[in-house]
Amino acid sequence: MSNTVKVKDIIIGEGIPKVCVPMVGRNLTQLKEEGDMLKNIDFDVVEWRADFFQDVEDTQKVIEALHSIREIFPTIPLLFTFRSAREGGEKEVTNSYYFSLIKEVVESNEVDLIDVELFLEEQHVKEIISIAHQQNVFVILSNHDFNKTPSKEEMISRLIRAQELGADILKIAVMPNSTKDVLTLLEATEEMYTKHATQPIITMAMGDKGVISRLSGEVFGSAMTFGAAKNASAPGQLNVADLKHILNLLHRSS
Repeated sequence: MSNTVKVKDIIIGEGIPKVCVPMVGRNLTQLKEEGDMLKNIDFDVVEWRADFFQDVEDTQKVIEALHSIREIFPTIPLLFTFRSAREGGEKEVTNSYYFSLIKEVVESNEVDLIDVELFLEEQHVKEIISIAHQQNVFVILSNHDFNKTPSKEEMISRLIRAQELGADILKIAVMPNSTKDVLTLLEATEEMYTKHATQPIITMAMGDKGVISRLSGEVFGSAMTFGAAKNASAPGQLNVADLKHILNLLHRSS
């Protein structure tokens, strides 16, 4: 059974999977418009996907944008993510800049959680986790495969590795090429949750075939799911209002 993580007033790993909404504006004006729209929507965590931001290679502008987002959502947990192009993101930067950016964000006191990619250099991953924990920032250690679904054993191995490195939340997202792949992802989720996890886990199969995996977290053990308010940040994301409604129905039926 996994432990829970409490971020502000949200307990991740308990009850209904928490709903995270990504912000994908390309400039500060778009981000503010997106934020104003989100004020009227029910969700649990807001994620800034900074790889969509046109000035992401200017650290000062990133921190200024973060401050603006925090002003819009002072009480909602804020997750900062730069998703690299190799893992399905919008942009590629050097590893040195990636870690420099993450470090600046962690030390800005503007975020509650950060996403760090599992397959980056281990020494730097450990360093970022250590710095984040010193600043009371939680770390989601993530891995994304946009081409295929690895074996059940491989997915469990990656989640265990993230846990061993000291992540607070473990995440894997894969692309199913068949319905059997979706079942494999769900099997891996259930086995990780019941046999190995000491931390909350987030798993999903992407695309149309994988939609069920975004809804069934409470059954199989995934603690968070991602829903789109305006534009999706990954294939298969449902509208956040529909997602919340379905999750609540499933919770009442369980």
